[in-house]
Order: sequence, then C-alpha cells, then structure tokens
Amino acid sequence: MKYDVTIKNNGWVVTDNAGKTKFYKTDRLYKVWSFLYRGMVEMKIHKVINNNVLSAFDSQGHELVVMGRGIGFKAKSGDIIDESKIEKIFHIENSAIATQFQEKLSHIPLDHMEISADIIAYAQNECNMKLNQGIYVALTDHINFAIERFRKGYKLENALLWETRQFYHKEYLVGEYALRLIAERLNIHFPEDEAGFIALHFVNAQFDVDVHGAYDITNIIQMSLAIIKREFDGNMDETSMHYERLISHLKFFARRLLYSKELLPNEEEELSDWIRQKYPAEYACAQRILDEIGETYQCSITREEITYLAIHIKRVLLKE
Repeated sequence: MKYDVTIKNNGWVVTDNAGKTKFYKTDRLYKVWSFLYRGMVEMKIHKVINNNVLSAFDSQGHELVVMGRGIGFKAKSGDIIDESKIEKIFHIENSAIATQFQEKLSHIPLDHMEISADIIAYAQNECNMKLNQGIYVALTDHINFAIERFRKGYKLENALLWETRQFYHKEYLVGEYALRLIAERLNIHFPEDEAGFIALHFVNAQFDVDVHGAYDITNIIQMSLAIIKREFDGNMDETSMHYERLISHLKFFARRLLYSKELLPNEEEELSDWIRQKYPAEYACAQRILDEIGETYQCSITREEITYLAIHIKRVLLKE
C-alpha cells in the first residue's frame, strides 16, 4: 500500500491509496517510529552535520533534522537516508531557530542531544506543555553546558530555587524528571538547583520570554504575595486550588504587562464598583500591589486589572 504524508499543524497527516487519512500528533518534536515513516517518505540528505546528525528534505520539501547513531558516517549530500538508523526526526518551522539548532548539534554529543529531546517530549506529552520551538536550541545547549560544568567540578547555586518550585510547580517537575534521566543514562547526579535552572527554560518556552523575562515575572509574583501576606497576616493556604489560581493569574498578568502590553480594558465599571464596595480590604490590597508594580515597571494599570486581582485575593483568603 502507498501512502502520502504531509505536515499539518503539529503532526503528520497520513493518507493511504484508498483516501483514508489518519492524523499523528507529534507536538512539533517529530519522533516518528519506523512503522509510521518507513517506506512512506523518501528523505535525501541536504547536509551532513556530524556522524550522528543530518539535515534533510522530505518529498514534500520540508527541511528536517534527522538524528541517529552513525547516520552521517560516510554519508554525503544527495544520498537517501538509511531508515534503519533514524532515531529522531525534528521539523522546526522557524528557519533561524532551525539553523541555530543545527549549529548546536554539530558539536554536542549524541547522548546529550537525546536526553534534551526526551526531556522536551516528556514536557509535551506527559505535562501537556505547548512550547516555543526555541526550547530545542536553549535546552540542548543548557544540558550540554551543565554536564560539562559538572564534570569540571563547578557548581552553581540557584538563588530562585524556592520561587521556581513554588510558582512553577509543573515546570519544576520536568526539571526533576530531567535530573533522574541524566542520572540514569550518564550516572551524573546534579543537586536540585539544576532542576530549577531547567524548569526556567520551560517557563520561558511557554511564555515566549527570555531568562530575564522569567526573572521579571517571578519578581512580580513575589512582590504581590509579599503585600498580600503583609496586609492579611500571611493568612493564605499555599496548598489550595485558589492559591494556584492566584499564581496563574499573576503569571499571565505579568506576561501581558511586560510583553504584550495589553492589559484588561476598563469595560465593567459596575463590577469594579461592586467589588470595591463588597470587598474593600481586598480591593485596596490589589490596588496597592498594582500601584507598586506600575511604579516599578513604569506603566499604568487599569481598574479592570485591580478588580480581577481583588477577586483572586478574596478567594485565596477563603478557608476551603
């Protein structure tokens, strides 16, 4: 049976000669097993990056990065790729990121590449994270550098470890998984500080920010929580669902403030007046928080932002 394979959205659409189609979701990390790919699409080598990595084009003209142990050995441009050696296939839509990725892979050991790819796959498939494709470059580079640093005896202390664990719980779990994977495959046992460093890469990739952006977002969360604790004598249950929702609200508020500059518009005047009258202490606390943030980051905050933050503050103070 013959198949036609095309890339669509975040997966592969496979059509057989009877016209039946099936969609294979791959979350942009195209780890395609041989039963799906073998015999369907002929891939020609565009460039040999090293013995383990190739740049290639499929029959649809999509550029791919293909990994496999020894796949580039004695290979040359124009050759058909030996399917039996394919371990992972990446399709990165952004050409600048694809070029950076290929450059990084040219001097990084295959074991380090595979670990990075598997950490990203875990974040996407097990934690349902939607990631900017820049994660392939940033994390692969970080993992390689961290391993080299560890082997040379250098240790870095993570000043934001507590905050990362507290505010980015899901991302921190990915960091912990990464440490287990590295220990299992390379017998390298990082301290938990490294889980925090890795977690921040996934914060960046989800919010489409750089490392400095992650620090700014964390700073806004810290400022907000410090004022709430001060105003209400620390009366918050940090294990509650309402606390998680407050943290999530602050993350997205910080991203809007710092990057999109699209704060909530002043549309619901009646709701704002009602919240201010019904929950004056919470409203005043929200206003104090956003005034301080506005002064720090030199921007004006809308009344709508104050209203919704006040609602979250009220909820987090409730006893479940």
